[in-house]
Amino acid sequence: MVGQAAMPMESADRLKLLDDPAEWAAFSLPEKDRAGHWSSSVVFEGMHCAACAITLEDALRAVPGVESVQISSASHRGRVVWSPEQTRPSEWMQSVERFGYKAVPANDAHAHEHRRQEARRMVWRLSVAAMCMMQVMMYATPAYVSAPGDISAESMHLLRWASWVLSLPVMLFSCAPFFGSAWRDLRERQVSMDLPVALGMVVTFVVSSLGTFEPAGPFGAEVYFDSLTMFVFFLLMGRWLELRLRDRTAGALEAVLNRLPDSIRKRLPDGTWERISIRRLGVGDVIEVLPGEAFAGDGLVLSGQTQVDEALLSGESLPLTRKVGDRVIAGSHNLSATLEVQIEQVGAATRYAQIVALMESASVSKPSMALLVDRWAKPFLIAVLLASFASAIYWWPTDPAHALMVAVAVLIVTCPCALSLATPAAMLATAGALARSGVLVRRLEALQNLAGIDTLIFDKTGTLTRDAFEVAQIHTRSGVLPQQALTWASTLARHSWHPVSRALWAEARRQAQLAGDLPALEALLAQNVSEEAGQGMRGDLDMPGGVKLSLRLGSAVFCKAPTFHGHHLQVSLADDAGWLATFELTEELRPEAPGVVAELKKMGLTLKVLSGDGPAAVAQVAQLVGIPDARGGCNPQDKLQALKQWQAQGHRVAMVGDGLNDGPVLAGADVSFALGQAVPLAQSKADFVLMGGQLGVLVSTVTRSRQTLRIVKQNLAWAAVYNAACVPLALMGFLPAWAAGLGMALSSLLVVLNALRLAQGLTPVPLQNVDLIHPATPTSP
Repeated sequence: MVGQAAMPMESADRLKLLDDPAEWAAFSLPEKDRAGHWSSSVVFEGMHCAACAITLEDALRAVPGVESVQISSASHRGRVVWSPEQTRPSEWMQSVERFGYKAVPANDAHAHEHRRQEARRMVWRLSVAAMCMMQVMMYATPAYVSAPGDISAESMHLLRWASWVLSLPVMLFSCAPFFGSAWRDLRERQVSMDLPVALGMVVTFVVSSLGTFEPAGPFGAEVYFDSLTMFVFFLLMGRWLELRLRDRTAGALEAVLNRLPDSIRKRLPDGTWERISIRRLGVGDVIEVLPGEAFAGDGLVLSGQTQVDEALLSGESLPLTRKVGDRVIAGSHNLSATLEVQIEQVGAATRYAQIVALMESASVSKPSMALLVDRWAKPFLIAVLLASFASAIYWWPTDPAHALMVAVAVLIVTCPCALSLATPAAMLATAGALARSGVLVRRLEALQNLAGIDTLIFDKTGTLTRDAFEVAQIHTRSGVLPQQALTWASTLARHSWHPVSRALWAEARRQAQLAGDLPALEALLAQNVSEEAGQGMRGDLDMPGGVKLSLRLGSAVFCKAPTFHGHHLQVSLADDAGWLATFELTEELRPEAPGVVAELKKMGLTLKVLSGDGPAAVAQVAQLVGIPDARGGCNPQDKLQALKQWQAQGHRVAMVGDGLNDGPVLAGADVSFALGQAVPLAQSKADFVLMGGQLGVLVSTVTRSRQTLRIVKQNLAWAAVYNAACVPLALMGFLPAWAAGLGMALSSLLVVLNALRLAQGLTPVPLQNVDLIHPATPTSP
């Protein structure tokens, strides 16, 4: 661990700046479930193990006003929920300083520089340890290869003193992180993985120093400076490689979370440009975005034409053209030309902020296997200390020096770094690969659950079919014009994200624009709008002359409307007097759906369809994609009941929906997927969000989850085998300290390297062309 014994005054002053409520939005979001509370994302410097995460969580929970804490030892990120009525960010951030850690806002402009400095210090410590180790090994070699009497006692004593001198820089500089955190552990009555390591280093150096100072004493038979410098080098090398590999596995997370610029050029009322902080950006501002820069907010292009990269935000891997009148999203990159953009959404309202919230939630979540390891981390370390002490007592009567070195080997070899990294390293590597492919993971636990599913349920509308509908025909009652009915329906539809509602609103806008009545349409607002899941919407519309029109938009049953014969999806509109109109809409099967279904069947999954649409329409779509088990006419409660029945039969069930009316069943499934284009991410209840709106990555995600679980089991098995094999050797005195250090470093490195195999991107299933389909029964928006 690398920490500061006392916080510099400038650091304290910097933290005080975060107490300004205007700064909170930069690294925090209002907590929806707890009114008045904030959820902050922070990075913790100086931690590296499960015991560190537990120490930090305990320290933060002890601060009055901190409601909950989640910290990941793998990503070094944390989520802190706190009340501004009882505490401020500077207070709970400073609470971890006395334990030797440092809390930094996740989006801190200096966070990257801090990580670079930490890596640079690690390289310096590693270099000093390497140079001293090589020189000490050169001095120790004669003692190993020479015959008795070949080297005089004076020469051997001189070589020991030279080794002692060269070991001092290693102890005073290279080992400083271990000693600093061990001292803080003792001072705060805590325990982390650095405590046994630091004890092993101190004992080895003291025993070797006594042997150097008093060659005729009880410890003079042999010195262990070569072992000391060697296992310090191995430990630092392992940690440096872990640091590099951890940054690589979390690369996609960092790439998304740190995409916004620190400052932008804003156009002033007099037409001049001024560079301002992104925190001062507001809705309606016009900014200039140069090639290579990221967009600071969601907005409308006012001038210029360019290519933009939205790969990490929408799943679209190819550059997209954006010109005047097009919209751009925060966090995407301008690639080729300068644009002027009018900002429409900033901060938490942007899609980028919702993506960040999802990814940060995943980065600090802990799978059940990792929680089990965390729970046993501190008791295991205490057991290691006791086992080391017991081994020293056992061997002491035989040889005190050998007894202490056996204790050192036990301390080093049993440090459970590999065990604590086994699960989170693999999970984070997979989450990063999924993010690069346009799949966001809300909970790492979901990856573990997904690997064990045997049944997968699809919704139909917006999932197996595209969510882009077109109004094909409008039927109205006598005295009502089609355009008038469409206008009334659109006033309700504009309040919903359902694909049918969006189609009605888009058609109404198109017709109003052709007629030159778009401003009048947009000014027409419905009141008291409410939605009944699986049925439809209702609301009031103020008409000229003070007349209030109460409208219902949804299924034929909900609107008490007649059913028109045909092959199109139907949605109805009604008022207090009864049926007003029925809109027939066409929908198109997703071209990749048949291929995805075929691949999922090859993987041994049982596939089903549950939909609120009519049975005939659902059966037609299911037949086209190749799913024999399909049920239509299901409201959300029916879907949830069917799901519970399958789960009661012992099945592990995943649900794929559009995230709209499927909230209950998405929440009730063992694992759930939502297509990200269909619903605001903050409202989605799914474990996975398919950002690109394509089903093709579904197969790859299931495959990758199985690979992840397999690698987690491999990592856990390796950690268990390593400890089972090496601990007895250390206890019996057959494992020298340098070999223990090498084994500990290599075991952790092997776990991380094994997990790194999961960091490669995903390949979606090839598309399969099919004809358009036209379901024949009504549904509800």
